[in-house]
Amino acid sequence: MEVIPSIDVTAGRSRIVYWPGASTGIGSPTDRPDRIAERLVAQGARMLHLVDFDGARRAAPANLEAVGAVAARVAVPLQASGGLEEPDHVRLAFAAGATRVVLSLAIVDRPEALRGCVAVAGDWLAVGLDPRPDRLAAFPWRRPVPPTLAALVDELSAAGVRRIVVGHGGSAPDPELLALLVRRGDIDVLVAGGVTDLDGIRRLRDAGVTALILGEPLLTGAIDLPRALETAA
Repeated sequence: MEVIPSIDVTAGRSRIVYWPGASTGIGSPTDRPDRIAERLVAQGARMLHLVDFDGARRAAPANLEAVGAVAARVAVPLQASGGLEEPDHVRLAFAAGATRVVLSLAIVDRPEALRGCVAVAGDWLAVGLDPRPDRLAAFPWRRPVPPTLAALVDELSAAGVRRIVVGHGGSAPDPELLALLVRRGDIDVLVAGGVTDLDGIRRLRDAGVTALILGEPLLTGAIDLPRALETAA
């Protein structure tokens, strides 16, 4: 399983200051995404995930300069998310330096836009899903009956999507549910958040998850990136 460090970007800066040595006073803090990226890659990160918080709120990319700054600083693939709602948004993200993109759940109710995004990004596209039944039921669907998570995965796979990102909003991932999704078909399952220790990483690895996207625990030093990479291998 891959561990992908995540940086949440707002107004061009990291929402969380990177300072793993805060408790001991070692090192220096920074909120510059490009410098954070450089340090994470130096510790072994083979891919980075950038979340455009402002873009997610306005439903259009808002921090492409930060993506470009990171791309100019490190030579690893960059996965961008937040505010990517149209094929042109995906093109802009790629032009800025992203190599993968993650679309929001809203795309599943816009089949024409989804087809366009798949045409642009192909296998480098993923769709973010929330596994919590209450969240799925509360989403403003344009269809008469809210779909189940399994039905959404099947629907996206049929549309040509090869990756899903299962987010947890702070709650712990369910390894059994994830294992079921992994066995469901030809689609990679990535997990975003919900992991606070190495045991959590082991559970996802054993469930067959393709990758874990991890932000705050790595940026604050709660989880050591080299140890996380070793545990996930």
